[in-house]
Amino acid sequence: MPKRKAAIAVGGVAALGAAALLLPHANASQDGGQAAGGTARTLKAAQASGLAAQLQKALGDAFAGSYYDGGRQQLVVNVVSGDNNVIQQAKKAGAVVRQVKNSTRDLKAAATTLKTKATIPGTSWAVDPRTDKILVTADSTVTGAKWDRLQSTVQGLGSGMATLKKSAGTFKTFVSGGDAIFAQTQQGGVRCSLGFNVTASDGSPAFLTAGHCGVAAKDWSDSQNGQPVATVDQAKFPGNDFSLVKYDDPSTQAPSEVNVGNGQTVQINQAADATVGETVFRMGSTTGLHDGKVTGLDATVNFQSETNPGGVDTVNGLIQTDVCAEPGDSGGSLFTQDGSAVGLTSGGSGDCTSGGETFFQPVTAALQATGATLGNGAGDQSGSADPSAPAGDQSGAGDQSGAGDQSGSADPSASAGDPSGSGGDQSGAGSGDDGSSLTSTR
Repeated sequence: MPKRKAAIAVGGVAALGAAALLLPHANASQDGGQAAGGTARTLKAAQASGLAAQLQKALGDAFAGSYYDGGRQQLVVNVVSGDNNVIQQAKKAGAVVRQVKNSTRDLKAAATTLKTKATIPGTSWAVDPRTDKILVTADSTVTGAKWDRLQSTVQGLGSGMATLKKSAGTFKTFVSGGDAIFAQTQQGGVRCSLGFNVTASDGSPAFLTAGHCGVAAKDWSDSQNGQPVATVDQAKFPGNDFSLVKYDDPSTQAPSEVNVGNGQTVQINQAADATVGETVFRMGSTTGLHDGKVTGLDATVNFQSETNPGGVDTVNGLIQTDVCAEPGDSGGSLFTQDGSAVGLTSGGSGDCTSGGETFFQPVTAALQATGATLGNGAGDQSGSADPSAPAGDQSGAGDQSGAGDQSGSADPSASAGDPSGSGGDQSGAGSGDDGSSLTSTR
């Protein structure tokens, strides 16, 4: 019997109007080389993330966060020490150095105070290195005494430590309304989006999705009324928000790629930590492909508990973005132009008409916790499109038996679920300012 390729497309299936992949020659001239005299280097976002990690170790307590300036394609590093040696060290590495007031230790202490005094359903906070403050957000449900308590706590942190803003929507997990992966519970049907195919620690093919999806149901199908094809192995929610789901058929071929619609895929080569300021792309089964910016790291979100009236489901360590999402997009993939897996859609507020905030579970943390690895999994990935090919040239696409024939340009309707009614027209283009040329609507 031939091996069965995964019928669940990574990241879900976009509507027929989903954006095309306009592939990346824009970054070809960015060699990341350092100019003479220690001047700031021109970097891709992935290079900036790696440099930031190196400088964080090298600078120690003087390091106070960093972010990617997409317009200038440079890494900006915050330092709290006036030590000229520290500043020169960062400059020689190719970063733009900015002296700030609040240290990483100060910001973490402020976050601890918020956790102790203001864990209120409908609130979130994240470090924003662009302002050297903690950004505190309250959704539309935080009113009256709850708002007064939150406002008082923020003011008590001291001047210049945090900013407080209101969100028009309501923080919620995006667990229903999609069309990529399906499960049945006592309360009815559940729909989520697949994040990334992985290889479990025992070598079996599996995928990552949101933890609140894995907690809601154990058995998952690739069609609304179909037989289960995968079983939850590990699920973490609240606290974290990730699930490892193993395919029931050990011969399932699970390619390491994201289906972005119109028969096109983005090869996923590695996992990467997010960098504030970088352009990221989210794929979900309800709304398809959308892009935006990372706006904060190490975010804490206090969701209203769905199982405990009046309770709070708190998730820590999330990536905050201005990318939109809607119910059904939960678990969907957040990735970069160069094929780095960054996050799994957790929840947020707003929608893809009015916008809003969306939070993501870091993939690096999920892989470390589950022992899973990104890569070829159990399948041959020679059939995925060549990212260096011009948009529309999918001659490299191989046989995707079991998920529809994708030679040339695959019919998206042959993939998991019925895409009818999902996402609407996504033919608009929104190119990121970090040189990315993958396009989507926002």
